[in-house]
Amino acid sequence: MNALAEQYAEYEVGSIFIYTHEAHPGENYPHHTSMEQKFAHARALRDLLGVTRPILVDALDGACHRAYGSMPNMSWIFNRAGIPIYKADWTDSNSVANAIQYFVDVTRRRREKERLVPFRVERLDFRTSDQEEFYKGLERSGPKAVREFREAGL
Repeated sequence: MNALAEQYAEYEVGSIFIYTHEAHPGENYPHHTSMEQKFAHARALRDLLGVTRPILVDALDGACHRAYGSMPNMSWIFNRAGIPIYKADWTDSNSVANAIQYFVDVTRRRREKERLVPFRVERLDFRTSDQEEFYKGLERSGPKAVREFREAGL
């Protein structure tokens, strides 16, 4: 996602990361009990994953996360008027890139005075599922996170 943010910066496409909560809390990154702890976890995530985009931290009660659907890894794109123009229940850089490119092209078409009217689309996208990387992430949280995920049968 960092690369996408850089790629589309010339089109004035902004990108932020909203840190909501630990999806799989463990001994190393437990469930948040204070905003100080939540900020510390967000900084650790930034450093660990090399996030270069601005990171906003949700309230301790997760108000922002709930307001935008409560899924664990969502992506949203809003136009300049604040209207959602893309919503995905999982972040996949290919899907997000496809949507950004589409809306950059819509902007070009409007500048060329093409008459455009909106319509809604629903589609099924596909993402790579790297179980080895996923479990590395769980292991960073601690043995509790790995154990609970396995016990859930997921």
